[in-house]
Amino acid sequence: MSAEFVAKEFPNTNFSSPRKYIWSHIRCQPLFAFVMIIGSFGNAAMASVVPIFAGRAIDRVQDGDGVAFAGYIALAIVGTQIFRSGVQYMRNASSEIFAQRIERDIRDELYVSLLGKSMTFHDFQPVGEIMARVTNDVREVNFMMNPGFNLIIGSGMFVLLPLLVAPTIHPALALTPLLFTLAYIVVQYRYILALHVVAQEVRKSFGDMNARLAETLEGIEVVKGSATEDYEVSQFNSLVDTVRNWFVRQGDIEARYLAILLLGLTLAGGFLHSIYLYDAGEIAIGDIVAFMGQIALYGFPVFTSIFSFSRVASGLAGAERILGIINTETDLDQNTMGHSGTIMGNIRFENVDFSYVDRQQVLFNVSFEIEGGQTVAIVGQTGSGKTTLTKLINRTYDTDSGKVLVDGINVRDWQLQSLRSQISIIEQEIFLFSRTIAENIAFGRSDASQEEIELAARRAQAHNFILSFSEGYDTVIGQRGVTLSGGQRQRIAIARAFLSDPEILILDDSTSAIDSATEDQIQKAIWEVAEGRTTILITHRLSQVRWADKILLIKKGRIIAQGTHDDLLKHSDAYRKIFARFED
Repeated sequence: MSAEFVAKEFPNTNFSSPRKYIWSHIRCQPLFAFVMIIGSFGNAAMASVVPIFAGRAIDRVQDGDGVAFAGYIALAIVGTQIFRSGVQYMRNASSEIFAQRIERDIRDELYVSLLGKSMTFHDFQPVGEIMARVTNDVREVNFMMNPGFNLIIGSGMFVLLPLLVAPTIHPALALTPLLFTLAYIVVQYRYILALHVVAQEVRKSFGDMNARLAETLEGIEVVKGSATEDYEVSQFNSLVDTVRNWFVRQGDIEARYLAILLLGLTLAGGFLHSIYLYDAGEIAIGDIVAFMGQIALYGFPVFTSIFSFSRVASGLAGAERILGIINTETDLDQNTMGHSGTIMGNIRFENVDFSYVDRQQVLFNVSFEIEGGQTVAIVGQTGSGKTTLTKLINRTYDTDSGKVLVDGINVRDWQLQSLRSQISIIEQEIFLFSRTIAENIAFGRSDASQEEIELAARRAQAHNFILSFSEGYDTVIGQRGVTLSGGQRQRIAIARAFLSDPEILILDDSTSAIDSATEDQIQKAIWEVAEGRTTILITHRLSQVRWADKILLIKKGRIIAQGTHDDLLKHSDAYRKIFARFED
């Protein structure tokens, strides 16, 4: 699988199918799996001996010498059940550890996979749907292990023991457990097949509902601003009804569970068979008690499997959805064997075409060159492709055709981490994390000292307003920086760029939300940090355009003019019109 980022490999995991995926995780926890199996067998064995002891006691009582023997039998039963409680504890504890470790490992794999996906992948994946897979679907795999597999293995031992014990009472008594086991396997196979289809729809509908919820909450300001709460409620209710309907469908399949009827038939058939053998003088009364006690053990697998197998069906459906994310190949890879080194800052586009979606081209045959250390301004109308150009430099996206070269080397041939670590982009829409201001500034430089953080903030003209907060640099800001003004968010983002000290700095209209007085101060800081490094400005600010070493004028995805400010004023009508608007 290609990926932009791989934190670690998972060589022991098989990602080829849901069943192999689950099995590969089970194999990684052999000790707990073994303890769970031993505990399950011990639990079933101790349950099986109770009716055998009771049958022997009844026979001795009938012979007239069973009072003392019955006392010994009672003590034996108490002892076996004390032992049973110990192995039951061992089984349940190991199965819970088993399930939690597998959930941890799967969640780790999925998170690493999501970080490794390209922006093309994330652009078309609703966040709520992804969150449903990371949280709910992974949790379903946990439930498949415990109580799912825990109950299935435990109940499987309850199916096995009568097969082993009944022939020791009388060989002919093996017939009823054998017929039950064969019929039980067929019933469960058909049951889980029917459940699996419905479980997939349950998981899918839950993901759709979660995606709608996340999207609505993300855009809550728009919802309230347009007074569309009632419409959103109706749409969400429709998705909730779909989830409900699929759960009801699952309940309908569980309600028609044939294993319960099979248990009744087995109890009746086993009792008639044992009575027949008793009348024939083949077995005693105590043997009937012991045998029927063995048949009664089937009650545990029958009544637990209606729940445990639905957990398995849901877990397999969840694993399939998880693999749907992990196995999606991205259009970028981290190219660990690629070129790495210090970037000098030369950038060249050669006949670049690009489209976000097939047949919707954004850039057309774009060619230009930026020399190392130059400051270049990109101007043009909204939607002309200015931001897209910069996204190709650090391989946020890859070109459809043509080349983007950094220091004469195709960006596809760079080691992705080396390339991106030396390019800093300040977006127009600033994203800040729900962490402290200091952590946001130091994002990407976790080793930065407090002095370095404060110096970067001063250079970005952010230090004074940060100190105005009661907790200063330790102030925790809301997601996306909602507790800050637009200008404050942008200054923190600029401080982050200053601290990273990139070889290539890209500012995407990064002073658009800053007042004129602050902009003058930041402008000086930008020129200071731009000295000696390649700087690309996407801007509508006249002061920034005028002093750029080079200006690229882009219109509808094409470079229609490039040169210095004075050259373009002389030779480009389109630039003169834009410049006139700047002056207005």
